[in-house]
Parts: sequence; C-alpha cells; structure tokens
Amino acid sequence: MAKVLVAYYSRSGNTKKMAEIISVVLKDQGLQIELKDVSETKAEELINYDVIVFGSPTYYGSMAYQIKKLIDESVKLHGKLEGKIGAAFSSAGNVAGGNETTIAGILNAFLIHGMIVQGDSRGDHYGPVSLGLPEERAIKECQRFAKRLAVLANKLFD
Repeated sequence: MAKVLVAYYSRSGNTKKMAEIISVVLKDQGLQIELKDVSETKAEELINYDVIVFGSPTYYGSMAYQIKKLIDESVKLHGKLEGKIGAAFSSAGNVAGGNETTIAGILNAFLIHGMIVQGDSRGDHYGPVSLGLPEERAIKECQRFAKRLAVLANKLFD
C-alpha cells in the first residue's frame, strides 16, 4: 500500500478544504494517507512517502512562502526523492489569479527531485484549481485527481 503525504498551507480554509477532499478519496482508494498543514511537515520526512502532494493558495502568481520554504529545505534530499510521485493543487481569488503558475512551480521542484508527475489531458491539466471556496466543479476535479493519483500509485508501488 502506497504511503501518501498531502501537505497544504491555507490561510482562508479554501486550500485546506481541497486537501481534505483529495485525502478522503485517496483513503477510499486504499492508500495510506497523512494529511498535514505544511507547518507540521519537515523536509526530512518527505523520504518516508511514496506520493507527495502539495496544496497552496496562489500569491502573486506563485506558491505561498510556507510551501516554498519546505521545498527550499528539501534541497538536502536531492536525489533521495527520485521515483516518488509528486502532485499539486491550488486555490486563487480569481480566474486569472495564477493557479497554473503556482502548480507549475511546485511541479518544477518535484521534477528536479526526479519525481514522477502525471499530467491530465482533460479538466485541470496541471492539478485541481479552485476559485475561492471549492465549488462543485473544483470538488469534482479534486476527486478525479485523487482517483488518478491512486491508480498511478497502485501501479508503481503495489
């Protein structure tokens, strides 16, 4: 059974809600889930997971400092996250708020770590996005995202 970390930063609660939705579906798919606020997550712990999912609100077209700080601290693990799955999601205040650039920034770091990143030819291509509190469309994207992650994790780590 793959072990998954879903770590997020959420000031308003919107990104936390997305993290909770994703975690429930991953757990329902039979994966072992650890849902954590990023402030409770240490870089050294990342090596203990098969799948690492980060969620961040979008600030000025980029990830929140709290997520970036953890990524910067993960430099000491360079090469040790090779072959793990990485994924990301984001919330923003408006349609052109920078959700995709936020997710792309997180995924870039995962790729540099040698992690596996799965795109999506339908829906939210980089990862789920929400405009404010997740509404029906964003909830469905989070659920679909989690199911796809579970399929990939089960293929690689079962």
